[in-house]
Amino acid sequence: MKIGELAALAGCETETIRFYEKQGLLAAPARTASGYRTYQQRHLEDLQFIRHCRAFDMSLSLVRQLLKFRVDPSQPCGQVNTLIDEQLGHLDTQLTQLHQLKADLQALRELCQDDHQVKDCEILKNLVHPCTSDCVQHR
Repeated sequence: MKIGELAALAGCETETIRFYEKQGLLAAPARTASGYRTYQQRHLEDLQFIRHCRAFDMSLSLVRQLLKFRVDPSQPCGQVNTLIDEQLGHLDTQLTQLHQLKADLQALRELCQDDHQVKDCEILKNLVHPCTSDCVQHR
């Protein structure tokens, strides 16, 4: 199949396929005499695997590691579990950071309750300063 067909079947853009090829995540396809890429069913399966991993916010490095397990399926699954556990920890960290970000943004929003001119907007005044753990500068 050609790259456009692969993209349609996988639900992605052709640029995504080229990117994954350049990153070494997707095996280089055979080429026709005229230089067109020709993909096989394994390319579709690998592309779906990669895209599913990315939907779980896995880094390209982690995807690369998981793909290696698919190439050599005789390895023990414990290493895969460890990688997924690490990803879960990463997501927990992100959630904690997002909760803090939301709290900071809510505190910032509470600084401007009245309808007044922008020159007096406490939100804009506070956005001039870099955020720390106590992001909102109460004036």
